[in-house]
Amino acid sequence: QVQLAESGGGLVQAGGSLRLSCEASGRIFVMSWFRQAPGEEREFVAAISRSGVSTVYADSVKGRFTIARDNSKNTMYLQMNSLKPEDTAVYYCAADVSLRLSVNRNEYEYWGQGTQVTVSS
Repeated sequence: QVQLAESGGGLVQAGGSLRLSCEASGRIFVMSWFRQAPGEEREFVAAISRSGVSTVYADSVKGRFTIARDNSKNTMYLQMNSLKPEDTAVYYCAADVSLRLSVNRNEYEYWGQGTQVTVSS
C-alpha cells in the first residue's frame, strides 16, 4: 500500500517562497501536485516522471513553481516562488504506478492528506 505525506505548507506574504515536500512509501512512478481552494475544484499544478526528466506545469504556475524529486529519498518537492494570494489553497501530493504524465486527477490512485498554503496580500 502506498502512502504519501506532505509537509512544508504555511503562511507567507505575497512575493515570498515556500517549499513543499511529499514523502512516499511504496513503489510509485509518476508523481504530481494538485491544489484546491475553498469552493473550487481540485486543480492540477505540476507533475514529474519517474526519472525526473519530464515535467509539466499548469500555465498559472509556469515560471514560478519548480517540481523535482529525489528517488533515493522517495520524496518529491515543489519549490514555489513569487507567490500570489491566488495560490492560497490546500496542496495535495498525488502518485500512481502508471508511467504516463497526466494532468487529470482521476488518473492518480494515491493521495496525501494535503498541506495548507496561505499567501497574504
